[in-house]
Amino acid sequence: MVAAQPQVWLWPRLHGQCCRKVPSVAWTKNFTPHGLSRGVSWEPFSTNLPGLKIGSSPGPSSGGNCVLKKEGIRVVSPNTASPNLTLDFLDAWDDEYDGVIIDPESLPSSANAFASALRASLTNWKLKGKKGIWLKMLKEQADLVPTAIQEGFDYHHAEPGFIMLTYWIPVEPCTLPSSPSHQIGIAGFVINDKREILVVKEKCPCSCAGVWKLPTGYIDKSEEIFCGAIREVKEETGVDTAFLEMVAFRHAQLVAFEKSDLMFVCMLKPLSFEIKIDEKEIQDAKWIALDELVGQPFYVEDQMSKRIIEICMATYDSHYDGFIAHELTSKFDGNLSYLYYKDLK
Repeated sequence: MVAAQPQVWLWPRLHGQCCRKVPSVAWTKNFTPHGLSRGVSWEPFSTNLPGLKIGSSPGPSSGGNCVLKKEGIRVVSPNTASPNLTLDFLDAWDDEYDGVIIDPESLPSSANAFASALRASLTNWKLKGKKGIWLKMLKEQADLVPTAIQEGFDYHHAEPGFIMLTYWIPVEPCTLPSSPSHQIGIAGFVINDKREILVVKEKCPCSCAGVWKLPTGYIDKSEEIFCGAIREVKEETGVDTAFLEMVAFRHAQLVAFEKSDLMFVCMLKPLSFEIKIDEKEIQDAKWIALDELVGQPFYVEDQMSKRIIEICMATYDSHYDGFIAHELTSKFDGNLSYLYYKDLK
């Protein structure tokens, strides 16, 4: 009778005693694998690899044998069944789009354990028909990123303290949202009772260097647009203001880091008038007459900047209405947020 062809598994090398000789009976009367001594068997061993549990494997009576080599442990068995392994899945929860969000706080610290748990989890999610997988990896888990990339994950976006990776399971085109594509800036238009406009000169090598211009900047994370305008004016000039209305916005493409740029122009009412500049960013600041502002060569040549000033002055003279911020509750997320629109008449 012809013996069954042996099935081979190659295990990573484990430190410590994992095999030892014990008396046993040869496998079969006519079957001895090349390179293995008859009468050599092995006993189960334990390992401290996180996320990997190895149970009892076939002994000599069922046709198992083990050879310990320098580069690893090669298990040879005529059995067709896989080794008795119990692999832990990664902690995760379902999202609203048949996808999965992996818990970054519970990832194994070992690269080997992470790889095993990730493979097992992906197999499980595929069987369940899941689609997009989101894997957030914290800064201290950076050494696990190459393992995730090798398993098919791709970069999505990064922020201070973490990187986000994604994996798309279906063979159909990926419908996961792309990485953040826009940055949001503001410009604050502040005018006093003398029809003087608050302007600054920035310390920068950009095209507007040396030009008197409106205070501008980017809003912070989770900051409301008009709050960002009030803050930027305060930081750059020291002048306190209150929001009146949003009069215009500009949409530009491929600005910083190939991102699109939205800039919202906000009319602000001055609550103080003394100027105290931020010397780290601002070269100078002052209240300027309209003619002096728009008479600069930069404004004569730049249609966008000139039109912004025209819109703001028309709003100040009550010839133009901008958008007012109205705080409303949305059933979409259940939170209060601002909707900008003209008052209904």
